[in-house]
Amino acid sequence: MRDYTQLAQEERYQIESLLKMGHHQSEIAVVLKRHKSTISREVRRNRGLRGYRPKQAQHLALTRREAKAKPRIAPGTWEWVESLLREEWSPEQVSGWLSMEQGLHVSHEWIYQYVCIMDRLNNRPRKCLGCKTPNQLFSGINPPVALAS
Repeated sequence: MRDYTQLAQEERYQIESLLKMGHHQSEIAVVLKRHKSTISREVRRNRGLRGYRPKQAQHLALTRREAKAKPRIAPGTWEWVESLLREEWSPEQVSGWLSMEQGLHVSHEWIYQYVCIMDRLNNRPRKCLGCKTPNQLFSGINPPVALAS
C-alpha cells in the first residue's frame, strides 16, 4: 500500500499555472508525480466560475480536514487527568489508574505534553506536576546535627 499525502499549497499553485498554460490533467499528474485521478478530483472540487483557484482550494482542503478530525481523548478524560494531577498524582500514576479503573488508555507522555501545552497557554510554571525549586525542597528540613563523640 502506498503512502497517501495530501496536495500541498505549492502543488495547487503549480496545477493552476499548468492549467493556464493549457496542459491536460494527465500531463500535470506526470509533472507532479501524482495519479491523474488526484488532479482530476482536485480540479473538479475546487473549480469555480473563474476557474481553478489554488488559494481557495487550500482553504477548503484545510476546512475539510479539520471537520473530520476528532480528538483522540475526550475532554471529560482531560478533566479527570487535571483533577488527579491537582491531587499531586504523577502522570504515570494517572495513566495507570485510567487504564485499570476506567479502561481509558492515555500514555503518561501525552499527559506530560498536555501539561506543558496548558502551561505555555496559561503562561505559568509547571506547579501541578509537583516540580519544586531547591528552596521548596529543602525548606522544612532540619539541618544535619553533628554527632557528639
